Order: sequence, then structure tokens, then C-alpha cells
Amino acid sequence: MIRAIPTCAAALLAGACFTLPAFAQSADWTPPGPITLMIGFAAGGGADTQARLVAQGIEDATGWTILPQQVTGNSGLTLTQQLRDAPADGSVIGMIVSETLAYNAVRVGNPDLQASNFTPLATTAAFQLGLVAMANGDFASWEAVEAAHEAGRPIRLGAATERQADMAYHLGLGSGIDFNIVQVQGGSEIMNGLRADDLDLGWVAGAQASAVAGGEMVNVASGIPTPLAESPDAPTIRDLGSNFYLDGYFMFVAPAGIPDEAREALAGAIASVVQNPETEAGALIARNFGGASVLTGEALDAYLQAAVEDSVRLIDTVR
Repeated sequence: MIRAIPTCAAALLAGACFTLPAFAQSADWTPPGPITLMIGFAAGGGADTQARLVAQGIEDATGWTILPQQVTGNSGLTLTQQLRDAPADGSVIGMIVSETLAYNAVRVGNPDLQASNFTPLATTAAFQLGLVAMANGDFASWEAVEAAHEAGRPIRLGAATERQADMAYHLGLGSGIDFNIVQVQGGSEIMNGLRADDLDLGWVAGAQASAVAGGEMVNVASGIPTPLAESPDAPTIRDLGSNFYLDGYFMFVAPAGIPDEAREALAGAIASVVQNPETEAGALIARNFGGASVLTGEALDAYLQAAVEDSVRLIDTVR
């Protein structure tokens, strides 16, 4: 079953997702040859592993050949720059995060990299984005964060992307807390910074699940509009003064203009793998993200458009 996480586009998304029958309806489509899968994440990380397991699952189910290759850099925009000029026949796709085609594309302003130049295929998992701290530290609750601020203590908040940094600044404006924002490379580095006492707080998008479940870390607040799987009672950042969420998805995309039957077949193949907890990809997503969150077709188009509009507002707020 499709579990669509409510977001800024929730009102637009109701009832609009493709389900697995869409894959069956497009089963006659086959790729013109091997599919190149560009992966916009560092080799060996959780997102790279997810992409490769999805590719393996699709190969197992369809007999297609998928050739993964790393295309990293510039917050996913290096990948989209290359993908934009790839053949629009389903033979080249990419895995990024929705933030790449929303906030990142808006921020750089390059018309070649805007969402309209791409065909979103399917999301796989929603960010389990939390504002994370050490469970036994001095910042293990929002009340503790406020008390530290009132005592005049500097509060070091780790951000792995420009959007996260802007959201930290915006949250500070709304809550009256002047965070010392520290930009680092990825959620794992934020968690290492928390463990080493180099950071007090940090945004982490799912990698913290086992540390929270094991009692080592705590989600001080949720950055998404639905309860975090490991911390359903955590306040949301909107409860704490933000006008925005940090929601988002891992997603597969293709160049603009691919045939509808190719889009539906690729989206259905991705969905069938990630929604099946018996596949390695499905098990990974269930373990790290609480289960698959699949948007396709018009639902995904609507979400992405709303995410672009939110990004414009956020950038206007903090600049």
C-alpha cells in the first residue's frame, strides 16, 4: 500500500498517486537498452545503498539492466545538470532528494536546473528529519535548549545543507534563539559532532533512527509535519516558531519529455520494490524511515510544485 506523508502539498495530493496497477498497465514498455542510474550521493552511504538496492530489486523483478554510477557534487545539481541533457527515453535516470529540484534549484537560479526541466518518477522514502541532541547531554529537550539560551550559553547547531542552515536561522528568528550554525558534510558527520561534543544540536534525516531507538540520542524536535517514527511526541519546528517544515523525499527523476508509458513503468517498478519489505531496499527503508513513502504522477508533480513555492518563500525570509 502507498503511504503518502502529508506535506505542504497535502491538499493537492489526496487520491492522486499511482498505485501498483499503473506498473501492470505499462508492463509492455521496456527500456531501449541498459538504464544508467546516476546517484547523487557519496559512495557507501545510506542513500547510495538505498539507490543500489532499488536498482537491484528492479533488475530482479523485470530483467532490465541498470548501471549505477556516482554523480555527486553541488547538492545534487551536478547530477541534474548532466541528466538534463541525457536522452529522454527512459535510458537515463537519477536519484536525488526533492530538495535538489526545489530549494537548491531556486537558490542557484539557473534556468537549466529548475524542476520544469525534469520528469519526477517516484519518491521512495520521506525524510525522518529531526533536530537531534545527545540523550544524556545538556540539550536533550527544547526546554533545555531555551534554558541554555537564557543562561547565555552559545548553542552550536549543525546543518548539512544550505536549506538546513537557512531553516536553523529561520527557527532562531521565530524562537528568539541565536544559534551558532555550523555547516558540515552530511548527517553522519553531524552525529559524530554530537558524540564528540563539537555540536550541541543538528539536523539529521533518518540516520539517527537506531541511535534514538537505543537511547543514545534524542529528537528534540521534528522537522516534518507528521510524527517521527522513533519520537512521535516530539514537538514540530512549527510548534517552536518556524513557518516552514524541513520535509522532503528521496526520489528518482528523468529528463523532461520522456514518454508517459516509460514514466509509468519506471515509477511502478520503483514503487513495487520499495513497498515490498521482503526486498532488501524495502527492508532498508522500513528500518531507517519507518516504511516507504511513494508519490508518483500528478501527486508528485503537485508536491514538487508546492516545495518550490515554499523554497521561494523561505529564501525570501532569510535573505
